[in-house]
Order: sequence, then structure tokens, then C-alpha cells
Amino acid sequence: MVFKETIQFIQDKFNTKDFIPLHVPHFNGNERKYVLDTLDSTFVSSVGAYVDRGEAMMTEISQTKGAVAVVNGTAGLQVALQLVGVKPGEEVLTQALTFVATTNAIQYNGAQPIFLDVDYDTMGLSPKSVLDFLEEFGERRDKGTFNKKSGKRIAACLPMHTFGFPVHLEELLAVCKDWNIPIVEDAAESLGSSYKGKPTGSFGKVGVFSFNGNKIVTSGGGGMIVTNDEKLGKLGKHLTTTAKIPHAFEYFHDQTGYNFRMPNLNAALLCAQLEQLRSFLENKRKLAGDYAEFFENQGITFRKELENTKANYWLMCVEMENLEHRNSFLEVTNGSKVMTRPIWQLMFRLPMYAHCQRDAQTNAEFLEQRIVNIPSSAI
Repeated sequence: MVFKETIQFIQDKFNTKDFIPLHVPHFNGNERKYVLDTLDSTFVSSVGAYVDRGEAMMTEISQTKGAVAVVNGTAGLQVALQLVGVKPGEEVLTQALTFVATTNAIQYNGAQPIFLDVDYDTMGLSPKSVLDFLEEFGERRDKGTFNKKSGKRIAACLPMHTFGFPVHLEELLAVCKDWNIPIVEDAAESLGSSYKGKPTGSFGKVGVFSFNGNKIVTSGGGGMIVTNDEKLGKLGKHLTTTAKIPHAFEYFHDQTGYNFRMPNLNAALLCAQLEQLRSFLENKRKLAGDYAEFFENQGITFRKELENTKANYWLMCVEMENLEHRNSFLEVTNGSKVMTRPIWQLMFRLPMYAHCQRDAQTNAEFLEQRIVNIPSSAI
């Protein structure tokens, strides 16, 4: 099958016949000014005015009470799970249709993921799948909810907002509240997305964003933990700065901490990028609208935001008819220097997670064979 019209449309949108990547950053604001300012100040490491400013900006953007800048989103997830009480030997409910960082963060804590199916419409963790699992395997005890099959405590639920499309948060929150399981939102891909008018990342006990080079806003490498629990926010900052007790000259660390603090140099870049978030979102929504109109005429499903949600359209995607159709699309587009990419392989297909408990994964496997990302840079 030939996809000449799609290739031509994308080349016209990005105004080039050269290689078109999936997503690139745009530096059209104060990036150079702020980075040079950090060099002049000599505060380029983990202490500096831009770290504080970036945290304040993210607190406002996420509509939370506190933010902690970290070196990357994965480190943020690792610490966020600790903040809600995840301990070695426990379990975390999550989705298999995700980037590996979601699952790695669980394992870094010595815990184990339980893979539950996603919803077809959001591509994110399904509240019904969580409820069905808990009704079959969950057991309420004085110390929390336990898995009757493994005997281990289910310490948290970790949904991921796939490509910036919010999961069904209201339903998921209700299920987890009933079973006394805290939610950590993996909002790495959803900066600027919202659910019923409220930003993603602000619904769970803790939320985590990523500012990797391919994200909608970048600090080169970096992430942010956000929370409405001020006590957890302070603990998060403490843990990510080697758990050092503040003192003018003495070094005393009261527990095992991490050197996960975002450098001021990266924070300077972040602040300049966050200043442009609104324009990035507007440009991406315009591109998404153009894609939606084009693919409708091609008979290909372009994934759009659901009612009562607002997606940031970080990575835009199409749904192909089947695996063969998907593979043909990937070969033709990439062969024409238009980068496209299949959605991730399901986590239980990876050797380190093949043993983990999971449900039928009906929607996840359906989507795995059909979803393809297309060039999504703000233009």
C-alpha cells in the first residue's frame, strides 16, 4: 500500500523534503539569555535562582502546592513512589502499554509491577481493569490492600497519560480511593493537558513530568515532581538533595537520599521554555486539527482528545487497520525521510518483566499492533 498523499502532506506542513523528525525542540525565547546568565553567575549546578523559579512556574502551571525539580522524569517517578509509601517487596498497579521508564521506576524501588489493561479510547490505564483486578485478587486488611495471589501489599497505582491523552481520572480516583491505594500520575508526556479543566499531574497524591529533549517543553534533561501535600513536597526535595540536613558547614544526612537535583543550568533552559508553553500548545493544536481533517479524507483514524479533556498533542498518532497496514505505513514513510514510529512493545514482552502478573491485555495488544506516531513538532 502506498501512502504518497500522507508523505506529501507532511512535507508540505513542515516545508521540507529533507528528513522530518518525530519531535524537535524550538528555542525562540529567552533560552540563550537565561543560560548565559547562569554562566555569568557561576551557579550552574544544583543551587540557583532558576531552579527556584522553575519550581514556582510549575507549581502555577500544574495548579499544585509544591514542585521539586529533578534530573529526569524517571528519577521523579522513583522518588514519587517512595513518597506515597512504596517499599521493596510490594506491588504497583500500572499499564503495560507505556514507555519503559514507568515500569523501571517501580523496579528501582524493589517493588514489582502488575500490568493491567488500558482503555481503547485513552490508551491509558483502565479504571475498569483496575476494578476487575481488585475484585478478583484484592483483599482489604488493616495495613492496606493486598494481592491474594502473591500475598504482597499493593502499595500504589501508577497510570500514564499516553502521548498527552488523559486517562479516565474520575473513575480511577474513585476505584483507588475505595481500595485505599494512592495514585502517582506519570504525567511525563502530558504537560499542558487537562481533565475537566484541571491539569494532569494534579489529581494523584503525587504527579511527575518530564522535560527530556523530545518533550513539549525541554530543559535538555530534567523532570518535576508536583504535589498538593506540602509535607510530601518537602520530603521530596529532601530526598532528591542527598537527604542533607541544612547547615552552614556541617554534612549530616539523616537517611539514604539521591543526587537527583536539577542543575541551575538546565533550569534556566526550562524557565525560558515554560514561558512559551502556551504558544507551543496553540501551534500543536493547530497541527493536530490539520492532521485530523487530512486523515479523515484518507480513511485513517487520527487520535483526538476526548470530551471533557484537553490533550497537549505531544506525540500525535494514527490508528492503522492492522499490523500489516501499520508495518507498510512505517516502511514507506521512514523510507521517504518522514519519521514515524510504532507505539512501544508491551512491557511484559521485555525479559525483565515477563514474569509479572497481568490481565488479558485485550486493548493493549490491539493498540500495540496499530498505533503509529507521526511528526508532531510545534510549527
